[in-house]
Amino acid sequence: MSAQGCMAANDWICGEYLHSRSHELIDATVQHVWITAVSVAIGLVVAFPLALLARSKPAFAAPVLGLTTLLYTIPSLAMFSLLLPLFGLSAGLVITGLVLYSLTILVRNIIAGLESVPEEARDAARGMGYGPARLLWEVELPLALPALMAGLRIVTVSTIALTTIGSIVGRGGLGNLISDALQTFFKAQVLTASVLCVLLAVVADLLLLGVQRLLTPWTRIRTLKAVS
Repeated sequence: MSAQGCMAANDWICGEYLHSRSHELIDATVQHVWITAVSVAIGLVVAFPLALLARSKPAFAAPVLGLTTLLYTIPSLAMFSLLLPLFGLSAGLVITGLVLYSLTILVRNIIAGLESVPEEARDAARGMGYGPARLLWEVELPLALPALMAGLRIVTVSTIALTTIGSIVGRGGLGNLISDALQTFFKAQVLTASVLCVLLAVVADLLLLGVQRLLTPWTRIRTLKAVS
């Protein structure tokens, strides 16, 4: 069957679709990556002080964890409806919703990472004259990185999937293509956009895993010692 024929036959796999709609696919992918990256970055910036507050002030731990968990349980359609009066039909609406969904995982993983730091390491740092800020940045955060990065990888992958929901307001990146194609059951567009979402998630996870390995070389040494 010819390449032109696959468009007319509405095949799932169609080279002519990839060739003729390449600009549309690139634009949607760029928008998808941009919304995901901004959402995860803002989520991390918001989650970090919340996690520090919950750890340093036990009275705030339950409200912070409860609120972030409650936000995660709100259905996406309801979340967008609640945010609509504030942001209108904009990318800000989608990004804010994704940031709120990311908080429960990020806050819990940051707290878990900080709590996993051995008390002996803190005592040694204090004995060397480290203040609270230096103790956090130079001792606790590096040791908490594996748990923090694990949470960041989960959030990034889930945010790539959730970004498609933004198609409701026309800001869903590849989700826009899937939504449009489902109305006419355009198979090549549904499959291509879906596969691109999966590829984005895999590439992002591998990149973050690489960053984690670069930032935590001591974990590789432990693994090698355990194997030997």
